[in-house]
Amino acid sequence: MDKFATPALPDVYRLVDGYSVEMTGKDVPGLLEAREAIPAGTRVNVTFLGNEDLDMRVTAAKAVNDAGFVPVPHISARRLKSQSQLEEFLDRLQQVGASEKVFVVGGDPTTPEGPYDSAYAVIQSGVLQQYGVKEVSIAGYPEGHPDISKDALWDHLGKKCASLREQDLDAVILTQFAFDTAPVISWISAVRELGIDAPIRVGTPGPAGVKRLLGFARRFGIGANAMIVKKYGFSLTNLMGTAGPDRFITDLAELVTETEDAGTVQLHFYTFGGMRATAEWVQKYLARVEA
Repeated sequence: MDKFATPALPDVYRLVDGYSVEMTGKDVPGLLEAREAIPAGTRVNVTFLGNEDLDMRVTAAKAVNDAGFVPVPHISARRLKSQSQLEEFLDRLQQVGASEKVFVVGGDPTTPEGPYDSAYAVIQSGVLQQYGVKEVSIAGYPEGHPDISKDALWDHLGKKCASLREQDLDAVILTQFAFDTAPVISWISAVRELGIDAPIRVGTPGPAGVKRLLGFARRFGIGANAMIVKKYGFSLTNLMGTAGPDRFITDLAELVTETEDAGTVQLHFYTFGGMRATAEWVQKYLARVEA
């Protein structure tokens, strides 16, 4: 398929319309810079990184809310040192109107820093809804996880969805980014075959430098061999260049449309190249589709 070919307009809009983006706790200036380019009401995920503190995360979530977007703060289970730390974070989020939607993930530390060894443990704690949480996003890994077996990933995905359903909490599945649509669409089909009907947000990098993209791919165990990256739309021989997800989104839109019972599938942009660059890229991509 040609890099600039696009599928039928409804196919693209179903995938791209209502996209979500991600920012770090310290990137409030980037959010404000990109504000005019991001549609009002867009979901903005706020990370929970080891080099960020409580005030930084809450300030960022408040900035998202104040800017007219929907904050989705991250909760990194293995970074939580105690239940009281989780409660303090949720309480602070609730005070700034940013606790209704959260993303609960296991997190990077191999050894938990407190009582929660997984996202499932946080969900099972019963603490979330005490602070107004109504929707919980959980992680999906179409290409697997470098440190977790596929069996364990599927087991936890099913248990998390079941627990959220039992607690009357809405679920959203947010995937790690990928360069290849084939494992993504296969994974979506497998999720639906398990009877999980939660909306799926497929992670994809916004436009960024090739070297930067490959660095993140290695960090998260994402396949990045020559055949796959060529299919995505860039070359390993041009590491100084930049790449956008044009071809990935075009192909994925067609595959989702062709897949029976794919359910609700939308995009989540990892803004490795900056929030404004990502938002403006989306505007140009949709304009090209409409032309």
